[in-house]
Amino acid sequence: MDRRGFLRLAGIGAAALATGACGSGETAPISATTSGSALPSPGSTGPPPPPDWAGLRGKVSLLLPQDPEFTGAWSPFNSALSPAPPAALARCGTPEQVQACLDVVRRAKLPVAARSGGHSYAGYSAPAGGLVLDLSPMNTVRVRPDGTAVIGAGAKLADVYTALARAGRALPAGSCPSVGIAGLTLGGGIGVLARKFGLTCDHLRSAQAVLPDGSLRTASADSEQELFWALRGGGGGNLAIVTQFEFGTVPAPGLTVFSLRFPAGSGAAVLGVWQDWISAAPPELWSICHLLGGAPPVPVVAGCYVGGTAGLNPLLDRLISAAGARPGQRLVQPKGYLDAMRHFAGSGGGKREGFAAASRIMEHKITGLDQVVGQIQGRKMDLLFDGLGGAVGDIGVAETAFPHRKALASVQIYAPAERADLARQTSAVTEVQQALTGLVGKGSYVNYLDPAQRDWAQAYYGPNLTRLRAAAARYDPDGVFRFAQGLTS
Repeated sequence: MDRRGFLRLAGIGAAALATGACGSGETAPISATTSGSALPSPGSTGPPPPPDWAGLRGKVSLLLPQDPEFTGAWSPFNSALSPAPPAALARCGTPEQVQACLDVVRRAKLPVAARSGGHSYAGYSAPAGGLVLDLSPMNTVRVRPDGTAVIGAGAKLADVYTALARAGRALPAGSCPSVGIAGLTLGGGIGVLARKFGLTCDHLRSAQAVLPDGSLRTASADSEQELFWALRGGGGGNLAIVTQFEFGTVPAPGLTVFSLRFPAGSGAAVLGVWQDWISAAPPELWSICHLLGGAPPVPVVAGCYVGGTAGLNPLLDRLISAAGARPGQRLVQPKGYLDAMRHFAGSGGGKREGFAAASRIMEHKITGLDQVVGQIQGRKMDLLFDGLGGAVGDIGVAETAFPHRKALASVQIYAPAERADLARQTSAVTEVQQALTGLVGKGSYVNYLDPAQRDWAQAYYGPNLTRLRAAAARYDPDGVFRFAQGLTS
């Protein structure tokens, strides 16, 4: 969930910044860094030739540093970052244009990254000195009569939801309107309908993708099966550049959204009850337990229910009774599918925000509740526990690349930051993340990439890491898509 939207639900006001969910579950890069330059072809010697920007400009809309639009076009969503600029940005509207760009990249041995929403937490979707492939022109959303949705890799969630709603269909996905469907899907796709309908990647039927060698393939259950497996949770930036997705959708449900703001100081009690409550809840219920840092932290429980108020209110009453604390605010509102998605998006509209963030996966129920809540005591930092279970766990750990099928929740550690205090906030977030490892579990969500995370490969991919690296070696043997936290690193 977008943190601005969440705080609006909690009645806290509009001054808050957007959460990692606006990169959340929901935001993942398709990327590379300067360490990700393509390797020379067999038998090549000497330095690579300079990139043929003039030739590429005849095939695709290309921006160079001297162009007025350049800086705004490549800047990452996280405004606290100050990365070195890429060498160029190409706006790709067809797979053929992606192929042309990769040809230049391979010849010049440049780092390359594709992007749609630009929500990479670490800014990996703008490789320093490399080429950014802006896929936003590939933004069409077409719903077939059978409900199958064909979606371009540059489509944003706001456009996806709107087009699906017109056809009476839905796709479980994230809440931040400016997150791209590509990064979200490739990292798994945690969202507000996940417990009922599964992850975004669980609905993927096929993907059209350009491989590092420039060939165009279709990955599905019947074609390029290993690539298809890896694209469902293996993280953006690895193996291939997807240009188009085909999803199965579900009939758009009616939803009831809710928010409960509990008294300050009840964080440990509410979190303890919430973890039992969400674990036992029917899959129609999705919820997030948000601990707002302060002295003391304030717990807010929000979410949605696939159904009406008659089914939801007894569940909320049960939570409140068990918590032993009465919420000062209780919001319960029935909404249509599209209105509910807009409700969770809040009023931010996906505007750039500055933050430091990281994640852990809640692999078991927490016993040290006071220790968890104490991590943000007096700090300008939040913890967001995003409930999993339900349909997410109905798929086996090895059936897709997304490994966290049996987890209870994902945990975001989020701190607003500006460029001047990013280092300090990043250090604080890292400290909390490391402390949570022993309290909630060792996993992390690949859509919340964190450059400071030392155990990132095992944390992101768990038991699927070996198979994913084998797939990367098969599809990208020369490391064209290599980047700091990539599978070919």
